[in-house]
Amino acid sequence: MKLISGNSNRPLAEAVSECLKVPLTQAVMKRFSDNEIFVEIGDNVRGQDVFLIQSTSYPANDNLMELLITIDALRRGSARRVTAVVPYFGYARQDRKTGPRTPISAKLVANLITKAGADRVLTLELHAGQIQGFFDIPVDNLIIAPVFVPDIQKRFAGRDVAIVSPDVGGVVRARALAKRLEADLAIIDKRREKAGVSEVMNVIGDVEGRVCIMVDDIVDSGGTLCNAAEALKKNGATEVWSYVVHGVLSGRAVERIDSSALEGLVITDTIQPTDLVRHARNIERLSVAPLLGDAILRISDERSVSALFV
Repeated sequence: MKLISGNSNRPLAEAVSECLKVPLTQAVMKRFSDNEIFVEIGDNVRGQDVFLIQSTSYPANDNLMELLITIDALRRGSARRVTAVVPYFGYARQDRKTGPRTPISAKLVANLITKAGADRVLTLELHAGQIQGFFDIPVDNLIIAPVFVPDIQKRFAGRDVAIVSPDVGGVVRARALAKRLEADLAIIDKRREKAGVSEVMNVIGDVEGRVCIMVDDIVDSGGTLCNAAEALKKNGATEVWSYVVHGVLSGRAVERIDSSALEGLVITDTIQPTDLVRHARNIERLSVAPLLGDAILRISDERSVSALFV
């Protein structure tokens, strides 16, 4: 097995390397003066099972091109199998036509990764499950429960907890987590007038006197979570927390969350955090490195990945 890290999130790749006790393969990834990307793999990969770890987070286009070029370099270096490990799959929110003459960019990115030469993809909590069908190669879409459930059980032991989906689209994810925690489920009914702006309309479910834990896959501007937290407090929630897989946290998101009704926001390290996120008062991070490492080992050994979630 060979592990290679792109530049998008090297600390996560190093953590996965430590979990697996497999050193990162040497690779040069640099820019020419006109910002073209150049990749050179320093070790022999001929006949090897190679796992390339690269999130397509900000700057999304640079990191995506680096992923594609590195896949091509590995393929031309005669790697036996190339698995693109994409902890955060950028463009996933563009998974359908939202109007006339608009793209389905998630499908385009899937085509690019496939055509570059990847044999399979390993990712974590895709924004929409149907994106797996955009690929013509195998896709392992890991769920976050093995990371979130132990932390929630430890942090809120003995307290009356309700799991909340901040929108209708996240009900399946929230319900699965609620089932594992043997907790009740609540749903935020909201209407989005335009991208990046949300308005909370109603809370479906009993949240009065309970600690509410909102579960979602992506937090970007933070508007949805902040509005939902305020609505839950108005409906009698004693505390509101949020567990989100991918902390995009663009623009003034950190400032918005800091001044919101949220007691705390827990994210993972699928996206390398900015200094603002690292020093935020009420934002904590959990590592997905053990989960990714276990999945990588199972793929390499040709064992079941779904057994991780039984």
